[in-house]
Amino acid sequence: MTVSVDVRTVLPCKLAAVRRAVAPGEVGSAWGPAVGKVWNFIRSQPGLWSNGHNVFVYHHSNEPGTPILCDFGVEVTRTFETAGEVYATETPSGEAAVAVHRGTYDRLNETYKAIDEWMAANRRESAGHSWEIYGDPTPDPSETETTIVRLLK
Repeated sequence: MTVSVDVRTVLPCKLAAVRRAVAPGEVGSAWGPAVGKVWNFIRSQPGLWSNGHNVFVYHHSNEPGTPILCDFGVEVTRTFETAGEVYATETPSGEAAVAVHRGTYDRLNETYKAIDEWMAANRRESAGHSWEIYGDPTPDPSETETTIVRLLK
């Protein structure tokens, strides 16, 4: 699979999210219950959601093997008061390496690898944050798009 990596200036996007500290490799089992809480909250707040997507923000540690702070969220139209574990936050802003993954989620690592290789080839460093913007599901999972954003220093 050939992956195109672009540099873009990204602006903050408002999210409703639940934060979890997740061990490397455990995101797959952590996101469902967390984003479920977000959706339950959104459904109780008229006008808060307007066709926004699930967005998972990762705050990477410099310590290998330590838990990753993950904001499992959904794009929303405005800020709001914290309710239980659901709080208002935003994606980071600045210059970022961006790539679109087409295909099943179990192959997202291929697109992350392409971004890492692009960063190494272009002597760019991560600013410690990345996020995934999940596109609308398609009848053919191989056509589903997920945008991966890695903030650059």
